[in-house]
Amino acid sequence: MRSGVILALVRVALMTAMQYRASFLLEFFVGVGTTASVVLPLVFVYDHTASVAGWSLHASLLVAAFFLVLQAMVGGLVEPNLGALVEGVRSGQLDYLLLKPPDAQFVASFQRVAPARLWDLLGGAIVGAYALSALPTPTAAGIVTAALLLFSGLAAVYGLWVLVICTSFWFVRVDNLRYLLGAIVDAGRWPVSIYTGWVRVFLTMFVPVALVTSYPALALLGRLDTGLAVQAVGVAVGMLVVSRVAWVQALRHYTSASS
Repeated sequence: MRSGVILALVRVALMTAMQYRASFLLEFFVGVGTTASVVLPLVFVYDHTASVAGWSLHASLLVAAFFLVLQAMVGGLVEPNLGALVEGVRSGQLDYLLLKPPDAQFVASFQRVAPARLWDLLGGAIVGAYALSALPTPTAAGIVTAALLLFSGLAAVYGLWVLVICTSFWFVRVDNLRYLLGAIVDAGRWPVSIYTGWVRVFLTMFVPVALVTSYPALALLGRLDTGLAVQAVGVAVGMLVVSRVAWVQALRHYTSASS
């Protein structure tokens, strides 16, 4: 049943977004620049050195590929929906969402989509394929582990965004907090190994972008410790549970702005 609801919500969201075709095409071409902005800094850095913190150019490009996938997910699905939720709390439009039979958090997470961000997904696939062409062929176990870590990391990032958005039930303006979170997520474009100890922990446990970018890359490269993989899945599960509890508590304190 939930899969049918997701498909229906995404279909309606796509139809709405495609009504403005000129805007869609413009955003699509802007996506080309986004991919270039992620890749070119790495090219400039590795033009002067062969390795950074044990990462070669192609290994770092693999991290960049996963970062583009993260951008596609956040920019195409998470931010449009949870950003709209903030406005819904402010204006009282959340009332209509709460009256619908499906779970409110479930509907709020899939009612909008930014299809132009699919370019980030395509760009990530192209960059990833190029990086892997110059690296040793990953093992089957490495590929499965990388996929598991990617989905776990995306789930953790989604949970973090829900936690941030839940603050809008108490504080009317949380835009600055959203922008700050987006800026921190940008750190995931670089291999986590280049950061110092406490920053590395922060980008793994609290703003878990490393779970989406560096950890899957490490799995494909055959460098990921089993303990780190288990830790990553644990962080994802914990973030989802905490965000769900925060959502339920936020709804209990919700007072319609229209009442």
